[in-house]
Amino acid sequence: MEIFAKRLKELRLEKKLSLRKLATEFGLSHTTIEDYENNVCQPSMEMLLKISEYFGVTIGYLYGKEDY
Repeated sequence: MEIFAKRLKELRLEKKLSLRKLATEFGLSHTTIEDYENNVCQPSMEMLLKISEYFGVTIGYLYGKEDY
């Protein structure tokens, strides 16, 4: 979903995190985060939950179903 890719990148940039730094936080490769941001693939539900908790947003927000 394109909205997820856009919002993930926005959240990462707001926190001034590099792809590598964010990937390290989740135990992923930087290319995986890059793939999420380029809408090449989607995270698992478990990873999605980790991402939402890390940034303090809901899964609904990440997928464009609700505002902040």
